[in-house]
Amino acid sequence: MTPDQYCEEKARSSGSSFTSSFRFLPKEKREAMTVLYAYCREIDDVVDECSDANVARTTLNWWRNEVAVVYSGRPTHPVCQALVPVVQRFKLPQEHLLEIIDGMEMDLDQPRYADFKSLQLYCYRVASVVGLLSAEIFGYRDRETLKYAHDLGIAFQLTNIIRDVGEDARRNRIYLPMDEMQQFGVTAADILNARETDNFHKLMAFQIERARQYYKQALAHLPAADRKAQRAGLIMAEIYQAVLNEVERSGCHVLKQRVSLTPTYKLWLVIKAWLRN
Repeated sequence: MTPDQYCEEKARSSGSSFTSSFRFLPKEKREAMTVLYAYCREIDDVVDECSDANVARTTLNWWRNEVAVVYSGRPTHPVCQALVPVVQRFKLPQEHLLEIIDGMEMDLDQPRYADFKSLQLYCYRVASVVGLLSAEIFGYRDRETLKYAHDLGIAFQLTNIIRDVGEDARRNRIYLPMDEMQQFGVTAADILNARETDNFHKLMAFQIERARQYYKQALAHLPAADRKAQRAGLIMAEIYQAVLNEVERSGCHVLKQRVSLTPTYKLWLVIKAWLRN
């Protein structure tokens, strides 16, 4: 199996909506995005699949060294081997790849967030940075597009947090800001024990509205000259906003179930967004 084939299999096995937007990209960019996505999955899996925090931390440090080798030598992991031509072709900054690792490491150290400001740093590292790297691969002429990529990443991560409240709670993680939970009368015990109350629904409505504001803000930043180049991101925005709408439509029952879109519906959204943009 070649490094590129390894990345393709990693992306395919994830079943993520993220890869749905790749299919219409030109071959070189599609392959680059697949490699970037496989890298993100590898780092995420270190934290999610390792029960020993010290082992996970050691593994993340190994990945930091491996990323450094991508820029200065011959990496050993197939994902990093596949990254070498990608970072050279698209001039991807090393610090961005390292910031993704820093973000994932926050899951080992910080299962709670006091306020939205502290959560923003996490969202930036695990999502906005991915958006910035993606923007480099897609291409842009106006640097205002980087503001779009930053805010769209925040919007995506907020959507993930809203969708996965129950799933994260089962890992003893709560990404909803603690001061906002207090404001709406929701306790950590309510989340961890999947107690769905009227106050919880009000809290979720607040979170959904903020995510929508980030989508609106992101799209307002995207210059018309770069819409075509950034089409894959716009497709993802279509899919993720549909997830957000489905969470709301289904009554925000995210403590005990995970909302997902059918493959057919996602394909329809992809085609619709592609034709519109």
